[in-house]
Amino acid sequence: MARADAKTAVLADGLRYKSKVSGSPFAATTSFGAATMSCFMCGKHRARSLMGTRKVLGKSQAVCAPSCKELDATLAAQAAGAKT
Repeated sequence: MARADAKTAVLADGLRYKSKVSGSPFAATTSFGAATMSCFMCGKHRARSLMGTRKVLGKSQAVCAPSCKELDATLAAQAAGAKT
């Protein structure tokens, strides 16, 4: 997800405005299951198909399934296997 550096211009009144490419690095998809969400626990964006729900403070939140650490280990093992 390489992006061009944002250009900054300081105006005469001291305000600073940044110009950047519009859009989001999380592209909109047509399939609900392929969309991404951030995990309530670790904050990483994951595909919705890799997430589950868990009650946190009395409210259902989207979290990594089965847990953040286990999902990281699984994805790292898959990435290592794909490189060989």
